[in-house]
Amino acid sequence: MVDVSGAAVAMSQILVGLAAWAVQLIVGLALSIGAIYLGINMFDKMTKDIDEWKEIKKGNVAVGIVLATVVYAVASVVGGGVSNLTASVQSAIGMQAVIISLLVGVINLVISIAAAVVSIGLAVFVLDKITKEIDEQKEIAKGNVAVAVIVSGVILAVSNVILSSVPVITKVLDPNVIAKALGM
Repeated sequence: MVDVSGAAVAMSQILVGLAAWAVQLIVGLALSIGAIYLGINMFDKMTKDIDEWKEIKKGNVAVGIVLATVVYAVASVVGGGVSNLTASVQSAIGMQAVIISLLVGVINLVISIAAAVVSIGLAVFVLDKITKEIDEQKEIAKGNVAVAVIVSGVILAVSNVILSSVPVITKVLDPNVIAKALGM
């Protein structure tokens, strides 16, 4: 004999899980697009003497390398944040806990994105100060691929460090602890 109530519970759990996944996907995509937009804007503000899109249209590979690295670096941090968001929502029990997990996960992700954008900007600024004999912006604008690779390496290194800190902020702002504090 088939346990109809058990099957109904299992089906509702599957549907809730699919709905949570869809929300996470939409939130993750929206935050990814926003983060990439921020990353490109940050790069644009750091490189005042370079019109990135004009340079890319001209085929300036150096500008393309650095801009692609900024996009990848920010997206990798967002990916780590979305992964933690997914894990926290999956461990939540009950609709209130799912909502709190989503909200806290989004806050964690926004903090991670801000940390990535600021850290990448700071790292490129420090690199510029360390390498006084090289004006990275001018070299990249001239199409110097070697300089673009070095700048990209710095950006990737910093994004990896930031990515490793994403789980820390997730533990600090734990949805389960927040739910308990709110009496849920």
